[in-house]
Amino acid sequence: MQNRAYAKLEIKAVDEAKRIITGIATTPNVDRVGDIIDPMGVEFENPLPFLWMHDHSSPVGECRFSNPTAAGIAFEAEFVHPDTVESVTLKDRLQLAWDSVKTGLVRAVSVGFRPLEWAFIDGGGIRYDKSEVYELSGVVVPANADALISGVKSLYGATDIDIVKALDAEARRENGIPDFEILVKL
Repeated sequence: MQNRAYAKLEIKAVDEAKRIITGIATTPNVDRVGDIIDPMGVEFENPLPFLWMHDHSSPVGECRFSNPTAAGIAFEAEFVHPDTVESVTLKDRLQLAWDSVKTGLVRAVSVGFRPLEWAFIDGGGIRYDKSEVYELSGVVVPANADALISGVKSLYGATDIDIVKALDAEARRENGIPDFEILVKL
């Protein structure tokens, strides 16, 4: 039995040089088909493949999960940089995936998992008490209604002057930018 569950992807930072994103891989929220994955029952082994649209023939990087909490499991995913490969097809896929996430066209992730222990929920759906997660994918339409990127922070497109001003506390104060917004501005 192979399943997929979708969860909120909250990108907290985008590192253009390293191509790293962070977010939430799964939560205990009921998804659109009525299923629940208990994050505390998720088994995984880092690093996990980061796939494009659950296509096992389309890896774009790897990810690492944090320790599960009752609220969910955070992740960090690093895309392979296209400059490190020779295949034109692979370069195109890596760039397409990165650009799609960076621009917000792809705003969600989904875990591919194998159920280990589950129970049917009254009224429909399945509660997965224990599961093995074997991959994380960038996806367009998530089952979890909350599966949207809530923010993207990147140096992409910022000029050197913008970066210096953002890092300069006095310049931030002069421009009315609170310290907590520094990453948003970058």
